[in-house]
Amino acid sequence: MFLEQGIKPENKFWKYLIGSVCIIVASFIGQIPFSVAVLYKTYNSKNFPTDNDAALKIFEPNLTLFLVMISFVFAFAGIFFVVKHLHNQTILSVTTSRNKIDWGRVAFSFILWAIFSILSFLVLYLKSPENFVWNFKLIPFLILLVLGSVLIPIQTSTEEYIFRGYLMQGFANLSKNRWFPLLMTSLIFGSLHVFNPEVLKMGYVIMIYYIGTGLFLGVLTLMDEGMELSLGFHAANNLIGALLVTSDWSVFQTHSIFKDMSEPSAGFDVILPIVVVYPILLLIFSKKYGWKNWKEKLTGNIDTVES
Repeated sequence: MFLEQGIKPENKFWKYLIGSVCIIVASFIGQIPFSVAVLYKTYNSKNFPTDNDAALKIFEPNLTLFLVMISFVFAFAGIFFVVKHLHNQTILSVTTSRNKIDWGRVAFSFILWAIFSILSFLVLYLKSPENFVWNFKLIPFLILLVLGSVLIPIQTSTEEYIFRGYLMQGFANLSKNRWFPLLMTSLIFGSLHVFNPEVLKMGYVIMIYYIGTGLFLGVLTLMDEGMELSLGFHAANNLIGALLVTSDWSVFQTHSIFKDMSEPSAGFDVILPIVVVYPILLLIFSKKYGWKNWKEKLTGNIDTVES
């Protein structure tokens, strides 16, 4: 079973605190190239950016994407290091309970959410075409396609390994139940999005979406006894979003096909995925993979044998 794979007498919770610090340090080291590039770019003008949003707009979008994503490469390496050397586990053990990663599950989840994302955008476009402008430029888009296809899955996988893998097992070690890891990882995952420019534009109500998405991904992981479905979903969500539509108020401005010119507002569309879309996806996954014992898998206690 997935959570049980991380529960060992020697795997105390303090190790996860130290491991988290190591991963954060690795991420900070990965941010050095971006910080140096910003300092070099603004040195002569003395016009240093006053916030993160301004810093992200200094460079050409593809270069910004590359520089920012380097930090996730380092963080991903940090995860491998702490899992192997601090916890004496394999990376497979924090990925899935299966004998090997089920790439078919990853692909199914990716394709399902990619199709849904594209269809959802088409509905929005047909409903209000005046809100979108054609932003497509062949060469910049092809560069984005290559960079995004490599770096964005690294970014999303890093987040999944931290929250649905490493910390999920860490909180299970602490609580010896399933509901506490699910709740804590969802709250932390959502809370870390509080500095996104979308929050500034739409208000804190958008946090319902971020925390709800974390909860959805956690349910996927616990019900399926592995992260494959969450890995595919998260990669599709960020990659398709980066390729399809950008805006002046999103985290990244990319050379996407369209640009959203509308003024953002948080309405029912924030709640819709949580109360309608995600339950439908859970139903699809449960039918395909034969999920049972929902209450036990999401809220039950974890039986451990101390040695």
